[in-house]
Amino acid sequence: MNTLPHRRAIGLMIVAATLWSIAGVVTRQLAPSLQTEGRFEITFWRSLFAALFVGGYFLLVRREGWRPLAAAGWPGVVSGLMWAVMFIAFMLALTLTTVANTLLVLSLGPLITALLARAVLQVPIAPRTWTAIAAATAGIVWMATQAAPAAIGGRPLAGMLIAFTVPVASAINLVTLQKTRARVDLVPAVFLGGVISAALMLPLALPLQAALRDLFLLAVLGFFQLGLPCMLMVVAARQLSAPAVSLLALLEVVLGPLWAWLGAGEVPATATLAGGALVLGALVLNEAAALRAIRR
Repeated sequence: MNTLPHRRAIGLMIVAATLWSIAGVVTRQLAPSLQTEGRFEITFWRSLFAALFVGGYFLLVRREGWRPLAAAGWPGVVSGLMWAVMFIAFMLALTLTTVANTLLVLSLGPLITALLARAVLQVPIAPRTWTAIAAATAGIVWMATQAAPAAIGGRPLAGMLIAFTVPVASAINLVTLQKTRARVDLVPAVFLGGVISAALMLPLALPLQAALRDLFLLAVLGFFQLGLPCMLMVVAARQLSAPAVSLLALLEVVLGPLWAWLGAGEVPATATLAGGALVLGALVLNEAAALRAIRR
């Protein structure tokens, strides 16, 4: 494998994770009532705008109409369903448990992905990748367990079980992308995931209360925080292994508190900075080792 496509894929994943990480700071700019009571509506609009963005790309830029969606076949359906689960479950988890608990569960993503990729794809996982997974998981566990507990109603155990579907769905999605990357374009699956998510959320989101300014911010979330980065991830997965993609996606957890600090005045705790530095160091060392191995 040439190092240039690998570097480009790493760059795409860094951009994708950076865009994913703006969710918190943009959401903080929404109307207070929408932030506290409108999680279903936020998920509906975000999913709908993501679907419009990806659909517009195929209709207006590639001018291929709906042919790519039909060509994706059963892998596209599987991937689309997994995208829908991820779009929905994260927001539902936050209604039932704390952000710290949710992050704690999401940190299992790289481990689940590595195990599933090993079982399905029969691809050996390098020791450096296992080490990076362990270090990154430790960093996020530290961030979550040291965070100040947030007062929240609901059912914490149910919230964590729902949150667990996110890393599982992500692992299934990444393995599907890896297994079919040589013969199927699964970018249209992002569109399908947005449509499914929006359709399921609409009955729960009614009556819609978003004002015009809120709709603008939700369009930013749908276009640039969800639709575009998910498309970039699909493209990056054509070059990177499933565990590597899952590891790089953890940059979202590191960068999210930074944007909330700069854009919303939410000063991160020392544990957040320390845990984020550990995650970031694990990612950098793992990808540097991967590039050295490719050159050799």
